[in-house]
Amino acid sequence: MPYITSIITSQKPVNIFYQDWGSGNPVILIHGWPVSHEMWEYQMNELSKNGVRVIAYDRRGFGKSDKPWNGYDYDTLAADLKALIDELKLDNVTLVGFSMGGGEVARYLSLYGSNHIAKAVFVSAVVPFLLQTDSNPNGVPKVAFDGMEEKLTTDRPEFLASFGKQFFGVSSLK
Repeated sequence: MPYITSIITSQKPVNIFYQDWGSGNPVILIHGWPVSHEMWEYQMNELSKNGVRVIAYDRRGFGKSDKPWNGYDYDTLAADLKALIDELKLDNVTLVGFSMGGGEVARYLSLYGSNHIAKAVFVSAVVPFLLQTDSNPNGVPKVAFDGMEEKLTTDRPEFLASFGKQFFGVSSLK
C-alpha cells in the first residue's frame, strides 16, 4: 500500500495512506470528518478513466493513515498535504476539499501559496475556524459542539450513522 511519511518539526513522523490513479493533470481529493479517502471512490473511477491523475489520501487520524494523539490543527494538516505534493513531485494541481478538507485547502493556500496549485475547489467546505466567538460572531455556537461531543461519547456508532445521513441523505431535499 502506498504511504508517504509526513515529518513535522517537534512531532513524530506520521504515515499518510494515499491512492494514486490515472495520468494527466493531478487532482487531489481531500475528505472531511469523519470519513476517509473511500468517500471519493466513484469520482476516482470516473476521473482516472477520463485523463485525470487522481489522488485521494486518508488525512492523519482517518482510514489507513496513522492515528497520532496530536497534530489535528489545520497548520499540521496542511503540512501533511504539502508533504504529499512534495513527495509525489506534483505540479499544476487541482485541490478539492470536502467539508473539513476544504478548510485544509484554505489553510494550505494561506501557508504555502499557490505554487504548484492550478485550482482550488471547495465542496460544502468548513472554514479553518468554525466556533462562534466574539471575533467570529457568525461561527457555530458552542452548544452545537457540546451536543456533538455528548453524542460521540455516549453512542459513537449512532452519531456517525446519523451524521453521514446529513451528507448523503435525500430526505432533506423533500
